[in-house]
Amino acid sequence: MNQPYVPDYPLLCAPLRVGRVTLRSRMCSAPMGFPDLTEDGCLTEGAIAFYENRARGGAAIVTVSEACVDYENGKSHGRLINLCNPGVLAGLTNCARAIRRHGALASVELNHAGMLSDFDVVTAERRRDENVHYGPSDTVLPTGTVVRAMSQAQIREAIACFARGAALCKRAGFDMLMLHAGHGWLIHQFLSPLTNKRTDDYGGSREKRFRFALEVLDAVRAAVGPDFPIELRFSAMETAPGGITLPDAVAFAEAVQDRVDILHVSAGGEPDFHVTHPPMFSAPGCNVHYAAEIEKHVRIPVATVGALNEPAQMEEILASGQADIVCMARALLADPELPKKVAQNRADEILRCIRCFTCHAERMLTQTRICALNPQIGREYEAKFDAPPTAPKRLLIAGGGPGGMQAAVTAARRGHHVTLCEASDALGGNLRCEAHVPFKAAFPKYIATMTRQMELAGVEVRLNTPVTPELVRDFAPDALFIAVGAQAARPPIPGIDGDNVVYGTQLEQREGELGPRVAVIGGGLVGCESGLYLAQKGHTVTILEMRGDVAVDANPRHRPALLAELAAHTTVRTGLRVTEITPAGVRCADGTGEAVFIEADSVLCAAGLQPRRETVDALRGLAPIVEVIGDCVKPDIIRGATYRAYHAALDL
Repeated sequence: MNQPYVPDYPLLCAPLRVGRVTLRSRMCSAPMGFPDLTEDGCLTEGAIAFYENRARGGAAIVTVSEACVDYENGKSHGRLINLCNPGVLAGLTNCARAIRRHGALASVELNHAGMLSDFDVVTAERRRDENVHYGPSDTVLPTGTVVRAMSQAQIREAIACFARGAALCKRAGFDMLMLHAGHGWLIHQFLSPLTNKRTDDYGGSREKRFRFALEVLDAVRAAVGPDFPIELRFSAMETAPGGITLPDAVAFAEAVQDRVDILHVSAGGEPDFHVTHPPMFSAPGCNVHYAAEIEKHVRIPVATVGALNEPAQMEEILASGQADIVCMARALLADPELPKKVAQNRADEILRCIRCFTCHAERMLTQTRICALNPQIGREYEAKFDAPPTAPKRLLIAGGGPGGMQAAVTAARRGHHVTLCEASDALGGNLRCEAHVPFKAAFPKYIATMTRQMELAGVEVRLNTPVTPELVRDFAPDALFIAVGAQAARPPIPGIDGDNVVYGTQLEQREGELGPRVAVIGGGLVGCESGLYLAQKGHTVTILEMRGDVAVDANPRHRPALLAELAAHTTVRTGLRVTEITPAGVRCADGTGEAVFIEADSVLCAAGLQPRRETVDALRGLAPIVEVIGDCVKPDIIRGATYRAYHAALDL
């Protein structure tokens, strides 16, 4: 007899009535832009599929991000949805329909960048002075950009732009909208004492700094009518002295609560990227306490956001009254089906975001949106046309690291018969050496989730089973995927074989052997993160790097956060070539050849990885289809392994 359904997380799964609409749960998709737009700011099929994926995954609200209300004066960066372009209506309409047909509420975020506008695609003929930006007050940005105070007429026009944009989105069929009043954009600029130095009715006291936001809200309300839900996103603090404080945010929330239906509480101003988007070094849910304080002072639902992807923690946030709604952005890149899995009591299948910033960095570097763990992100539309396998194949996979596991899951879900062999006694590959690091706590969860997904997909896993040529010949697979990974590089340094030397790949097993003072050879990503971990554990750590800088292989969003942590906890020495390791420390030579000695009880060698090419070469040519994936091709971050593995499995 079937048991009655009882949700494991009843509050997360509970509906919520907001105005004239009902949220099917308390789990919502926070705004996250998709940069694959047309040059004039219209949604592409790829962008629509990106948002539809979140609706299909069970989010209660899916918020389409970065719809610019004034593309000439208020575009923040790159390509954004251009609400000033009449041609945008069709794409908006199709996007709203795509979201709604899966039972989610379709919302759209309206924004104006103000003095932080980016005019890279605005022609000079459309502006009197292409080099001048407009904001609340006269100033000069650190970049040297001149900002002029908006006139009363410009303020009225900006307000009208918000109203016109809101009306257009309602016409397109959206169920609600979000006004962005945080993160350093125009409305935030008027709210913040740091950027609003006006002496007229729009600056000075709190109440006057609130005026622009209130007038925008009134104009938007008039444009969409009394029953159309409005969500207001704002920052509860700025880190710079003299900026917005939590008491300011409380006063603002009290002032606007009768004009909006949901208060979406975020944090940070324009320079505070790692406050707004918490890195892996921050605690999960580190910004929730701001929403909790706002919750005490208002009568309407409060949403919280930032480093949230653990169902138990999110349930507790609701149970303790810190918020009424939890919003996720990066978490729904890693696993768009997170809300659905929570509702179906399948939390052990959730692929949790590791906060590596691949998604944000890739947008900066290539104007694309991808995820290190989820190779489907960025190809949601393309995936609709994936051809099914012509016939199921017997696939043998050598190696149980990220690449091997991703290939196994993808191939098995497509109907192939998959056997994965791992030479060691556990899955995870080189991720296992970081599984004990607190700021990498998502890594063991990733391994556990992929293990569970392989189990559900019917993958046969054989541990303690090296794949040899003899095994392949006996198995006679239709296809062989080689994902045997890489091993620690052993630089030719005198003393490298000493008992005081531990390799980065051995850190989990041999950490207890390390003395109080540790010298790290290698200032790449692995050396820096391992050194930081040891410093946080109480060791005195010196990181040694031949080049002029460290962590140059880290992505441009993760690197600043990592460097800040290194500066706070370690000593970094660059331009040093290690010449010898002794029991007392490390001998080096600087750029002039002068000797430098670093005292150390132990040495952690993080001088890179070497692909296991001999193993790969021994297995080539032993099956009709052979694919080589992961670090055994070229050592890379996890993204490289998952992407190649996923597409190799699609090609079967």
